[in-house]
Amino acid sequence: HAYVQPFLKTDTPEPEKEWTQSEEEREHLDGLYECILCASCSTSCPSYWWNGDKYLGPAALLQAYRWLIDSRDEATGERLDDLEDPFKLYRCHTIMNCAQVCPKGLNPAKAIAKIKHMMVER
Repeated sequence: HAYVQPFLKTDTPEPEKEWTQSEEEREHLDGLYECILCASCSTSCPSYWWNGDKYLGPAALLQAYRWLIDSRDEATGERLDDLEDPFKLYRCHTIMNCAQVCPKGLNPAKAIAKIKHMMVER
């Protein structure tokens, strides 16, 4: 989880009050920020069982996607560079155990697929 640096990264000078975003931009984060880091998804993931030392796993990648699409964050390229590796991201084989066991009803596999799509598009 710490590897994905789950905090806002920006080069823009800090505003006087707070970093703002529109309601629409905020809605993009629904289904991502609710993760309670219980690790049910990671412990149910065969790819994580076999490659836990190299594959970040569903919980960490869900958080990575949360920060990749945050409209206030300015480090998308750097964050994608950090995930560009044969194991960190690409060990997900879309088995979907993670989505089935999440007590919050979140879908880490969908977030992982969207990260992979971002990698292809850049």
